[in-house]
Amino acid sequence: MASKQVKYLHTARLITLLTGNRNLWKNSWSAVPRLFSSEKSAEQQQQSQQLSENSPADTGTVGNNSVDQIKKLTQDLEDLSKEAESLKEQNIQLLDKYRRSLADSENLRSRLSKQIADAKLFGIQGFCKELLEVADILGHATNSVPQEELTDKNPHLKSLYEGLSMTQASLFQVFKRHGLETMNPLKEKFDPNLHEALFQKEDSSVDPNTIIEVTKLGYKLHNRVIRPALVGVSK
Repeated sequence: MASKQVKYLHTARLITLLTGNRNLWKNSWSAVPRLFSSEKSAEQQQQSQQLSENSPADTGTVGNNSVDQIKKLTQDLEDLSKEAESLKEQNIQLLDKYRRSLADSENLRSRLSKQIADAKLFGIQGFCKELLEVADILGHATNSVPQEELTDKNPHLKSLYEGLSMTQASLFQVFKRHGLETMNPLKEKFDPNLHEALFQKEDSSVDPNTIIEVTKLGYKLHNRVIRPALVGVSK
């Protein structure tokens, strides 16, 4: 645009020199701003027209890009929501498995603790059962000695009886220290959990289902029956 103004001024000056008309130079000089303004306005109009022509296409492109971005963001949000739901479900399942494993471990620990405690209490159960036969033999031996024979006339029998009685009493004390107790249910009601009936017999002096005879004593180890009493029951 500046080059056009310079060319215009040079042309006007040349015409002035050839014609000698100075007013033409003055008029040309004063017409330069108007020419500049009109050219500038024409140029601005041309730029505005170009912008208006390009604007719809650019707006459409921007709009399409925005729609595509919204669709992509929406799809990403849905994918993240599905992944969050999946992770939440996995967390619930893992938490349930953890709680079940914890409960199983606690139950196992309780069972093992009980088994260990029972092993401490009843570890001697087999040994006690073996000793019960010895206690039975000592009992039969002392019961078989007639009381009327235990006099000074039979000092050897008396000494033997006293020795057997002392041995039996000492054995019962050992049993008691280790939690082994005798059961002599004579005249008690028959209990199938504690007694084993060998026979029944008529006896009007007691109520039916009463123990009238004890053939073998029963034994309990820490309140657990390791041998029921062998008894006779009234009808």
